[in-house]
Amino acid sequence: MSISAPPIAPIRPHSVTHHGQTIEDGYAWLKDPGYPQVTDAAILAHLEAENAWFETSIAPVKPLIDTLFAEMKGRLKEDDSSVPQKDGDFLYWWAFETGGQYRKWWRRPVAGGPDELVLDEPAMAEGKAYFRLGSLTVSPDGRLAAYQVDDDGSERFKLRIRDIAANVDIETVTDAALGQAIWSADGRAVAWAEVNDNWRPYRIRLHRLGQTGDDAVLYEEPDAGFFVGVSRSQDRQWFVIHAADHVTSEVRLIPTADPTAAPLLVSPRQTGREYEVDAREGELFIRTNDTHPNFRLVTASIDAPGDWRELIAPSDRHYLRGLSSFRSVLAIAERIDGLDQLRLRTYDGDEHWIAFPEASYAAGLANNPEYDPAALRLTYESMVTPGTVYDYHLAERRLEVRKVQTIPSGYDASAYETVRLMATARDGAQVPISVVYKKGFPRDGSGKLHLYGYGAYGLAMPPGFSTARLSLLDRGFAYAIAHIRGGDDLGYRWYLDGKLTKRWNTFNDFVDCAKHLIDAGLTRAGHISISGGSAGGELMGVALNSNPELWGAAVAHVPFVDVLNTMLDDSLPLTPMEWPEWGNPIADAAAFELIRSYSPYDNVEAKAYPPLMVTAGLNDPRVTYWEPAKWVAKLRATKTDSNPLILKINMGAGHGGKSGRWDSLVEVAEEFAFILQQFGMADAGGNG
Repeated sequence: MSISAPPIAPIRPHSVTHHGQTIEDGYAWLKDPGYPQVTDAAILAHLEAENAWFETSIAPVKPLIDTLFAEMKGRLKEDDSSVPQKDGDFLYWWAFETGGQYRKWWRRPVAGGPDELVLDEPAMAEGKAYFRLGSLTVSPDGRLAAYQVDDDGSERFKLRIRDIAANVDIETVTDAALGQAIWSADGRAVAWAEVNDNWRPYRIRLHRLGQTGDDAVLYEEPDAGFFVGVSRSQDRQWFVIHAADHVTSEVRLIPTADPTAAPLLVSPRQTGREYEVDAREGELFIRTNDTHPNFRLVTASIDAPGDWRELIAPSDRHYLRGLSSFRSVLAIAERIDGLDQLRLRTYDGDEHWIAFPEASYAAGLANNPEYDPAALRLTYESMVTPGTVYDYHLAERRLEVRKVQTIPSGYDASAYETVRLMATARDGAQVPISVVYKKGFPRDGSGKLHLYGYGAYGLAMPPGFSTARLSLLDRGFAYAIAHIRGGDDLGYRWYLDGKLTKRWNTFNDFVDCAKHLIDAGLTRAGHISISGGSAGGELMGVALNSNPELWGAAVAHVPFVDVLNTMLDDSLPLTPMEWPEWGNPIADAAAFELIRSYSPYDNVEAKAYPPLMVTAGLNDPRVTYWEPAKWVAKLRATKTDSNPLILKINMGAGHGGKSGRWDSLVEVAEEFAFILQQFGMADAGGNG
């Protein structure tokens, strides 16, 4: 379907008043009152019209999209597979078949024997517009698999139990799960997290195989601002029930051998204190930020879990990010001066850090299910080094390469260069930027550059590898990641300095990084394309409002742009939990004014904006579809330029877009084609 003009959403008067301030919102009608069901005919008609305009707008670059997709697909090994990982009596791995969109999951006995199919994603996904496997866990005796699937993008997962040998599902436990199901020690029950109608995981249930009627409740969280989840300690002795918002957490333990035992509270929640727990033979290892933003490591006995003794003191330089207590070694993920590190410490105090081969990279623990492994499985990559799987042999302190990402169409790392720059933000902060480009990239300001940012929730953007990105690099672009405040790239304080009352630091950092790249001769104003998703889409909206002249094109994926209205609506799934991140504008007038000052939707102005592509998912529970729909409608009615403004709404998907590996690549190709089109490069061929 194509149409000759963009859809114009009607304005319908609507207003709300808070703290004596009235907010007019003429596009509020785009929120279906029956959400999460969207059935309003006028809303659906408008969204379909937006999709029709998207198709009309990209029709001229369809050949480029096809070219980009072919390049990107050619860089992926069609029959790719993972390195088998030992878990008990079996080796487990996944594999794609040639042409396949989804994985098959396999295993074989360690002692030898035939391969056995554990789960067949392609068969389960057949005929579905969307399919996502949420988790897969095998029972201790190896007979059964508990797995979760989402077939509409709503992130409400169906939990099923499968008989592996018979290759049939024997039970459907629920259609309202989230997270991972954890088996009891005897393999006769699974613990799982239940989501309510507002998509909040609020209680942990225990399902016994063959049970009829409601599953037992192990824990229910009364605070609407807290989410709960369940995991398992590395020694497999404990269910770990975790309740948290963005600043406060609390942990309870239940023996996997006695799931009906009363939960053991490790330490009561204290506002602003986070902690996580692992266990080893009656001793608890706890990472907490109770005395320092960068966390410290403490221990406690299972008999006195609240009596904490310091094991590793906090540090301004060492940011402790996670821990796993294996039988022979404590593995501590940390970041030193913004660089990933893995510290290994024996229980008698001897410790060392694993040495990695490059000066800038992203590395960490991969899946390590066993309690007493001889080697730890690690992942590693950099801006120029494809994804690498290592085994680190503990006794020898030796890295063994198990797999390097294969790029069938060819890749020469020596043809590319990566640098790390430091931009001086307007308040004096030094903000890192990771940049990669093809050697010979001009430094006279004539170059084109793509700048990516996120900056929220303490999520760092690591300097990793991307095969899709090569399609921009080979067409003469540099690609930069701005490690702005709001992420935890330089430690937990880096995160604190970009949230709540300091939120403007995130937006200013991104703009200041762009200006630094211009000053460094890597590009010039108008030659920068930008992209970000979710909270990074909010960043895009603010940057477009504040400095539209800098950007030659922008892409905002599932953008969180209607911030004020969302934070004022406590009936929405995530709002109460989000207040510690953004502020509560209902109760706090200052928070109301601050959010109103940057909320992209509320700050659209009658001025010129650069070309903009926006994506959304109708079933997205994180950023509801009406946020990008309202933003685009308001921009289209208000901006003074004739630059392209297009919105693609996945009508059968959610926050992550389409699910198949090839379908998702098509969406990347569409994004890159849109950017290249705005730079007059729609006919530009690549040599990747």
